[in-house]
Amino acid sequence: MTATGTGMYTPRPGAAPLPRMIAAQAALETRMLLRNGEQLLLTVVIPTLLLVLFSTVDIVDTGAGEAVDFLAPGILALAVMSTAFTGQAIATGFERRYGVLKRLASSPLPRWGLMTAKTLSVLVTEILQVILLTVIAFALGWSPQGNPVAVLLLLVLGTAAFSGLGLLMAGTLKAEATLAAANLVFLLLLVGGGVIVPLDKFPAGAQDVLGLLPIAALSDGLRDVLQHGAGMPWGDLGILAVWAVVGLAAAGKFFRWE
Repeated sequence: MTATGTGMYTPRPGAAPLPRMIAAQAALETRMLLRNGEQLLLTVVIPTLLLVLFSTVDIVDTGAGEAVDFLAPGILALAVMSTAFTGQAIATGFERRYGVLKRLASSPLPRWGLMTAKTLSVLVTEILQVILLTVIAFALGWSPQGNPVAVLLLLVLGTAAFSGLGLLMAGTLKAEATLAAANLVFLLLLVGGGVIVPLDKFPAGAQDVLGLLPIAALSDGLRDVLQHGAGMPWGDLGILAVWAVVGLAAAGKFFRWE
């Protein structure tokens, strides 16, 4: 509002600064995600249970060393997938179905700003996930090593890859189909993506194919760094970068707002 010559105030309508709009939308998206029981099941409860169960009960042969040293990097990768892909795909799919995205697209917040806010919400949620899972893993005896920069690059590229795929699914399929497909993909990648079961337990031909999946690249890259102390895992980073570029480009081209 602006002051007039008589001391009165008159309205000065207009949109808020773009960074403030994006920050407000990101905060709203984060609160909605954390209040959703199904999302919390995917993003917090399931990864935590899997980490505790398979670290304390000898169910899967994870090779030499402590089981938690093998499992913790894979569970971190699973947390990224559950938030950036599964959770985001389902939530965005139903927002699209109920016309929420259409209404938001007509607001002063541009469409790219809305997608940026959703991405920021995913990143905030992932930070909370990583902190929680790291604390639990340390309590279970985890001894990580390696370059933190490599870990950060893997998590960022993994987030970009899964976000692109999640938005592509949400923007092209019906909400019910997105719900079913996202959960099915989550389960399949949980079993066949090297998260809990090592890829070398699969047939040789299957290993080559599974190794190209984003969840396999993320979990193997994190495991190479955090368990084995490897340097920059360029091969896994390259796979994730390709998935990120292809997924985000396809989502930008084919995403339907209505």
